Amino acid sequence: MSAELHPSLPPVRLHSDAELARDALVAPLFARAVRLARWAGPDTRVDTGGELVAAQLPEAVRALGLDAADPDATAYASQAWRVAVDSGLVDVTEPEEDAGPDTEEQSGTAAPGEDLALVTSGTPGDVLDLWLAAVDTVLADAAVPDLDDLVDALDRGGEIDFDQLDWNPRREADFLDGVLANLYLLTVTEGGAAGAPVPLPVLAASMVVPEGMGEPTDAVLEQVSDAMMRLDDQFRQLEPIGLVEFRPVDEELMAEADEPGAGAAGGGGIEDEDVSRYGMVRLTPLGLYGVRARMLEAGVVAPAVGELADKGADALLDAVASYSGSAAQAEIEQWLAGRELPEAAAELLAAARGDDEGAPLRRLRCQQALAPAGPQAEPAVRAVLDDAELGGLARVWLSERGVTDVPAPDPAMVFWLTVDTIAAQLAADGETEELPLLMEGLTAHHAGFFEEVWRVEHPATAYVLESMGRLHPDKKSAKEARKAAFKARSRQPWPGSPA
Repeated sequence: MSAELHPSLPPVRLHSDAELARDALVAPLFARAVRLARWAGPDTRVDTGGELVAAQLPEAVRALGLDAADPDATAYASQAWRVAVDSGLVDVTEPEEDAGPDTEEQSGTAAPGEDLALVTSGTPGDVLDLWLAAVDTVLADAAVPDLDDLVDALDRGGEIDFDQLDWNPRREADFLDGVLANLYLLTVTEGGAAGAPVPLPVLAASMVVPEGMGEPTDAVLEQVSDAMMRLDDQFRQLEPIGLVEFRPVDEELMAEADEPGAGAAGGGGIEDEDVSRYGMVRLTPLGLYGVRARMLEAGVVAPAVGELADKGADALLDAVASYSGSAAQAEIEQWLAGRELPEAAAELLAAARGDDEGAPLRRLRCQQALAPAGPQAEPAVRAVLDDAELGGLARVWLSERGVTDVPAPDPAMVFWLTVDTIAAQLAADGETEELPLLMEGLTAHHAGFFEEVWRVEHPATAYVLESMGRLHPDKKSAKEARKAAFKARSRQPWPGSPA
């Protein structure tokens, strides 16, 4: 999985290792692989490559409890065996290369592998490692074209003519990794946990339609349709290992698409009420874990909620500065859960100080972290009442809890806190629809606000005033903000402002 796909991602909310390991053990394909590993013994014979010899497959089908009359039963058994071998659940000794045709004497042998014991006696992490190895096998299989296409592409020497097949193994593997990465991104962007299914056309388009393209051309739509059909086949293969939950493309729709003149995606476009007919897919909680593990291995920054629990407050606030509000709150709650509140509050406040570009957002996240705190945090908050950078935050916190002996802030602190608050909101969410109302509320009660605020010794003063000049809902105030920004800019430009 290429680390260039998404160099940094929002945090994901993962289930516990114990829950994920349970999910892995009941994934149909992995469960079959474990069952075959336990079945393997002295009489189990394999050919070159470790595959079960043909004569063993009916017995493997019976060992799995599959219906021998099912035309897919042999394929299920063969795939489960391959997963068992590749993941270390089974150890095989292959026959000698010159052993001749497969016979009982000339075939290799198989036996339960040492790793099989980890299924029952290992840690949840051990089980997940075995499952990840199984996923690698399934993904490799899913990237291979249909057997019929492979047979057609065999040349006279029995080698695959890749030019005729128009199939590049590395390209296909990268395509499937890219699809999973996009599905992961869609999931974590929506809140970081396995959520609503994604329509297959949306996922296919994310891989095919060039960025910035308006109305797709017929040629591009045809490519989307082709990608959908590939994904339909691939997700059918990925579902049994527990990576995804998948609703395949409607068979009737596929038949319509094969009719002459049907066009892209069966013709006629995709109506909202019919979108499920085109296939729906979602990553399972186990799938989120698996795709993230592959990303981490590739060097992608893919944070998970809770992994900062043992870090300092400075690392916490720096990290959650880039998180969404809900993800930041979840991370903060886990960080606080293992600490004594008085000391944790003091550590958070100390980490919130600073005049660098990220400081306003750190203070906003600190305020967010302290919002649910009770009386135990009050001594630490009172200790910063006279702090130039934290005094305003402390007064807000105490006032919200009905404390009556809070000293009134001087005008300089009010102006400084206003600048800091708007700078933090800009850093957190950009120029949202709510921000103009916040600006109006913060400035409405201060006569001559813009005549004074440009003098505030805050590195973001000019940047904030320029933003107010664009966004303030009152035209007169917006004009005053632009004038004040010019004065402030002549004093000290802020690195966070646009060039």
